[in-house]
Amino acid sequence: MGKFYNLTPKEIVAELDKYIIGQERAKKSVAIALRNRHRRNQLSDEMREEVTPKNILMVGPTGCGKTEIARRLAKIMEAPFVKVEATKFTEVGYVGRDVDSIIRDLVEASVRLTKQQKMEEKYKMADEIVEEKIVEAMMPKKKAPKAAPQNNANPFGGNQSDNPFAFLANIPGMSNYIQPVNTNQNQPSPAEQPAEESGDQLAKEQIRQQLKNGLLEDQMIDIDVLDTRSNMIDLGGNENMSISIGSIFGDALPKKTKKRRVKVSEARKILRDQEAQNLLDMDQVTSEAVENAEQNGIVFIDEIDKIADDSSYGRGPGVSREGVQRDILPIVEGSVVNTKYGPVKTDHMLFIGAGAFHVSKPTDLIPELQGRFPIRVELESLTKEDLKNILTVPKNALITQHKLLLETEGVHIEFTDDAVDEIAEIAYISNETNENMGARRLHTVMEKLTEDISFELPDPELTEVIIDGAYVKEKFADKVNSDDLDRYIL
Repeated sequence: MGKFYNLTPKEIVAELDKYIIGQERAKKSVAIALRNRHRRNQLSDEMREEVTPKNILMVGPTGCGKTEIARRLAKIMEAPFVKVEATKFTEVGYVGRDVDSIIRDLVEASVRLTKQQKMEEKYKMADEIVEEKIVEAMMPKKKAPKAAPQNNANPFGGNQSDNPFAFLANIPGMSNYIQPVNTNQNQPSPAEQPAEESGDQLAKEQIRQQLKNGLLEDQMIDIDVLDTRSNMIDLGGNENMSISIGSIFGDALPKKTKKRRVKVSEARKILRDQEAQNLLDMDQVTSEAVENAEQNGIVFIDEIDKIADDSSYGRGPGVSREGVQRDILPIVEGSVVNTKYGPVKTDHMLFIGAGAFHVSKPTDLIPELQGRFPIRVELESLTKEDLKNILTVPKNALITQHKLLLETEGVHIEFTDDAVDEIAEIAYISNETNENMGARRLHTVMEKLTEDISFELPDPELTEVIIDGAYVKEKFADKVNSDDLDRYIL
C-alpha cells in the first residue's frame, strides 16, 4: 500500500493539478473512487468483501487527459497499474484471445513495484556490503609466489623438488611407503602473516576514507555482475521470441556472473541493487504483490468505444465486437485468473474505461458491461486557455521540457507571453478546423517551432534565443491560412 494512500479526495486532486490542466469533474470522480478504497479497508472483514469498486467510464476526445489522469493517479497512490488497448482484441482473426493476460500483466507490474519497495528498505544494509566489495576490488593485486626452480627434470614427471617416487603411489600396496613432501616452501612463515594482514587492513582503511570523501568516484574497477543473458533461449531466431530459463525453473539454476569494468560511482549503483535483491525473501514479495494487485490494482482499458457494437461502425472481417465485450466482462465483474504466482481475484480491482465515443455511444456497449461502469464522466475539449496553461503551468510543462533539452547544448531559450499565446492559438484553431487532437497538437507545434534551432546545435556562437509572438507568426504564416492545415500540424 502506497504512502499516499491516506490522501483525502481534495489532496488527491491537488496532486493531479500539478500535472493535469482542467477536467475537474474527472479528477473529482477518480479521487472519490480512490478514497473509497481506503474507506473500504476500514470496514470489518465480512463487510469489506461486500463492497466492490465503483468503476469509471471516461468519455472525451483524444488528447484531453484521460490516460494521463489514470496514469498519474496510479503513480501518486503507488498502486499497480496496467494500460491495455481494447483494440488489441479487435484485430482480424480474433477468435477468443486470452484477455486474462490483462490481469497477468497487472500482477507482473505489482511484483516489480513491490520488489522495488522492498529493495529500498534493504538499501542501508546493502550499502555496507557494497562498500566492502568496492574496497576489495580496489586493493592492489597480490603477485603469485614464484615457482620453484625447475632443474633436472624428473623423468617420471614433475620437478626434482617433488617426491621422485611419487609415481609409485599408483601401484597397489605401495602408497603406504610413500612419505609426503612439503610443497609449500614459498608460503610466508607464520611470523610474516600478521604483518601482511596488518598492511592489508591499513590499505583498506585508506581506501574507505577516500571513498567517503568522494575522491574515487571516477576510478575504474572490475566487478562481478549478473549475466542476464546466460539463461535465455532463442526461439526461432526472432529477437522478440526468447524466454528466460529462470522464469521456468525459478531459482533452481545457479546464477552466472560476468566481469564488467565500470566507474566506482556506477559500480555502487549496480552492486547496491544486486545485494539488496539478494537480501529479499521473494516468497514474501510475491505474496504481498498478489495481495496488492487484488486490493489496489488499477486497470485502464483505453479505446473501449472501439468494441462498442454499433451497426454504423465499420467492422473488420471475422471480428465480433460484442464477443470481445463478453470476453472482457468476466474479469471486470470479478473472477479468478491463474498466473504463475498463483490464482488472482479481480473482484476488488479498479477498472477505468476510456474512449472518445465520437462514432459509437456508451449505450452501444452491452448492458452487462455498462452496469460494471456506474460512474460516467464526460471530459471537455481543451480551450485556448487550457492549452496555454498546459504550456506553462504543470511541473512537466511543455515549454519547460524544451528549455531544459536545449540547455544541454549550452543554449538558453526564452518564450515571451505573446509567443505562448500565439502557440496556443495555432493549436486551438487547428483542433477546431480539423481533427481534435487535444494537447497532443501542442507537441507538434512546439517541435516545428524549435526545429531550426535544434538543427543548428551545437553552435558556440548561439547561446541565447528569444522566441516572441512575431517569430511564431512568421514560422506559421503560410500554414495557418492554409485550408490543408492538417498537412502541417497533425
